[in-house]
Amino acid sequence: MKKTAILLLICLVIDIVCDATPRRRKTRRRAAPRRSVQHTPKKLTQHDIDPFRTCEDTCAHVHGIDVSHYQEEVFWQAVGDDTNMAYVYLKCTEGIDNVDPRYSRNIEMAQNHRLKVGSYHFFRPKLELSRQLQNFTSQCLPAEQDLIPMLDVESTGNLPTEAFCDSLHKFLLMLEDAYHQKPLVYTYRNFYNSHLQGRLDDYPLMIAMYSDEQPQLADGRDYVIWQYTCRGRLRGVHGDVDKSRIMSGHTLNEIKFAR
Repeated sequence: MKKTAILLLICLVIDIVCDATPRRRKTRRRAAPRRSVQHTPKKLTQHDIDPFRTCEDTCAHVHGIDVSHYQEEVFWQAVGDDTNMAYVYLKCTEGIDNVDPRYSRNIEMAQNHRLKVGSYHFFRPKLELSRQLQNFTSQCLPAEQDLIPMLDVESTGNLPTEAFCDSLHKFLLMLEDAYHQKPLVYTYRNFYNSHLQGRLDDYPLMIAMYSDEQPQLADGRDYVIWQYTCRGRLRGVHGDVDKSRIMSGHTLNEIKFAR
């Protein structure tokens, strides 16, 4: 009993001492203020504001498009009603036996809606030239053309440059003989500079380079048409479409089909 009283007295004293001792407060470390990140606002282009309003709405150049089955069904009335579009090149054939499945309808409808129409062949330099010519001429009929035929040249077919150019020149002469006029040659600026500079002086050119700046060819050659985008938008065309324009100092009459 005595021991119990002593133990209670000791606990009471400890409790009094603890209450009298000030407790240390845990201080929370204040987090450093977050730095505000300065985001440079994206500069909106005209395409962001209105994807259907682009170069051809703000300049005086003559503009056109090229179309193949990749654009699927084209609403040609809407394209023809766009007074800023004057011409269209249609994919006709490729290689020895490939015919664009929408070519016949596209050429009929495009001309019905007042567009100047030309046709092109995608060149395969390693395939038999006479069969490529037969493929193209069986579809690209002179009576249906407003513009000179165009040869789409984008690949060497893994041939050395000399062998590739030999094949190309032979085919260009075959086209010239078939249509009695020099064809238009389409190619990319870099491809031209790598394989074709100084080799196509007698042929009009369409040069593709997707940039705000006009392309410069390494040999200083002039060209008639610049294809400036492959992501153009146009009412009546599903998805992206290639757009081009006639260069200053040139006219659409330079590539008019002569009958």
